[in-house]
Amino acid sequence: MSDAIQNINPILIAFSGGIATWLLTAVGAGFVFLFRSFNQKLFDLMLGFAGGVMIAASFWSLLNPAIEMSKNMKYFAWFPAGTGFLIGTIVLRLIDRILPHLHLGFPDSDIEGIKTSLSHTWLLVLAITLHNIPEGLAIGVAIGAASFGLPEATFAGAMALTLGIGIQNLPEGFAVSVSLKREGSSRLKSFMYGQLSAVVEPVFAVIGAIGVMWAKSLLPYSMGFAAGAMIFVVIEEIIPESQKNGNTDISTAGVIAGFLVMMILDVAFG
Repeated sequence: MSDAIQNINPILIAFSGGIATWLLTAVGAGFVFLFRSFNQKLFDLMLGFAGGVMIAASFWSLLNPAIEMSKNMKYFAWFPAGTGFLIGTIVLRLIDRILPHLHLGFPDSDIEGIKTSLSHTWLLVLAITLHNIPEGLAIGVAIGAASFGLPEATFAGAMALTLGIGIQNLPEGFAVSVSLKREGSSRLKSFMYGQLSAVVEPVFAVIGAIGVMWAKSLLPYSMGFAAGAMIFVVIEEIIPESQKNGNTDISTAGVIAGFLVMMILDVAFG
């Protein structure tokens, strides 16, 4: 990474990364204008791919660097990452219990969170928004960590993470918009709501970067937190959604493909 890029304010870099992944979500959502029919198998493959990217990113870009930078501490090297990981899952579980949302393809009787009068469309958007919160945090935490110049956390690695999340946002944006189209929304409305689901990514990318830079000593905990939040979303939300229609082999293939793509990106550029 060039000195010029390293000298840019990390918060600005995190915000730019979040904007980039949001725009890629919009590109994916725009595919709703190109396809006239809904393919459930393709939909489940895309969800699986997104889950695979998030699993790989959680380990290669967050947990592993967090453990490496904790090896010289007086206590167990796994403790900061493990503690942060557990807290991340707990926080996302609380959000999952509170935030009103409805998963793609599920009936209205399966609405989760507090009772609300929000429309069916907004409940679907909020479900995908829940997916994107930990992704934005991960981007911000990785970039904030890289700003300290530690060998375990580099800007190249943070950019690989951002690219991986952006790649999986393409099918995720399409999955949201085409699902809304299938349920009766117009193509324009499906696109608008599909891309809107990722608007939280630049916001939480900035929050993640500020949090890490504010408390350097908590860096491995923060990286574990972001990883735990992403793994919770994958296990609780994405994988069940991808396999509920019986396309288990296809969605599993998507997970494997997504994991490999993210692993290659992180190892090659991280």
